[in-house]
Amino acid sequence: MLKFYFNGAPNPNKVALFLEESGLPCELVPIDTRKGDQFKPEFLAVNPNGKVPAIDDNGVFVFDSNAILLYLAEKTGKFLPPNTPPNRAQMLSWLMFVASGVGPYSGQAVHFKHFAPKDLEYAHNRYQFEAQRHYGILNDHLAKSRYMVGDTYTIVDMAFWGWARLAPFVLGDDVFAKFSNVKRLVDEVSARPAAARAIALKDKFTFKAEMDEEARNIMFRHLKTKAA
Repeated sequence: MLKFYFNGAPNPNKVALFLEESGLPCELVPIDTRKGDQFKPEFLAVNPNGKVPAIDDNGVFVFDSNAILLYLAEKTGKFLPPNTPPNRAQMLSWLMFVASGVGPYSGQAVHFKHFAPKDLEYAHNRYQFEAQRHYGILNDHLAKSRYMVGDTYTIVDMAFWGWARLAPFVLGDDVFAKFSNVKRLVDEVSARPAAARAIALKDKFTFKAEMDEEARNIMFRHLKTKAA
């Protein structure tokens, strides 16, 4: 059976949504990143990068949420657009746009907005600007398209949803007023029963909630304080 290594963060939620939508059976393997589970040898054997999500499909290891979505979609034949060269080009382009742009810039925007020392104004402004720019591109695209790839609900919408549903945490409470087309698709995907089930998967386990000194030293190892 497929093993799904996850927690409740945006990137694992993308894969959780696919699994819930497809009904693909899996074994849930919780990885508590605030306790350092991601650096244990048994997990690094699955993902040498030490990040969730990852899957073990009977000995086939796949990591990075967008790679997992593409792998599972192609394996099952589900949540892909109609098989034409233009559709495949659009699917890959937008999937990589989320992977290389929306996700990383959203993550860095969150870090410098909520967790980094407050005197790093340059870094905060840069990542806020870039995150805003990426959401603006999404918003303009969705003004002309129901879903990320035409009229078909696909893995690209799942990848989009993982971060876009948390856009207020990334960019502030007024973000959906600025990007109404992003909100439209977030609302539509969030209303799907599978989305609620995907978010609730984390509630089957107890994950550390506190961002205390121990968690900060694990999550942000470049800030780790030296032992006295």
